[in-house]
Amino acid sequence: MTATDRSLELINAAAQAAADKLAHDIIAYDVSDVLSITDAFLLASAPNDRQVKSIVDEIEERLNKDLDAKPVRREGDREARWVLLDYVDIVVHVQHSEERVFYALERLWKDCPQLELPADAEATRGKAQEYAQAQGPDGGAGGELS
Repeated sequence: MTATDRSLELINAAAQAAADKLAHDIIAYDVSDVLSITDAFLLASAPNDRQVKSIVDEIEERLNKDLDAKPVRREGDREARWVLLDYVDIVVHVQHSEERVFYALERLWKDCPQLELPADAEATRGKAQEYAQAQGPDGGAGGELS
């Protein structure tokens, strides 16, 4: 079994919405062969809670407006460290970068096929690492003040 056309349409729209809000490391997996509850997972991350919330809001708005899709469940809003949007056909995970590293969902789903995403979403790969390096080891601006 593979992800349905509807699932792919939702994944691509969600990935583009996340990319438009500057999400990092957007990736999607076809989990239809290993899970019976959904076809695909979309993972995205952001360096702060406010951006996580912004990405989630944009995904919800875009999928509702363009594809008439609303999540049946939304979890993790309060702290905005890991928000899950369940659309039945797909599940979207938007995580704070620290949670993304800690939970390493990619490791769990690495045996599942990756789904092709819009170019803007593909271009986000490695952005979390670039951002962390630019912040420097102390989380600041990456250098001493002169």
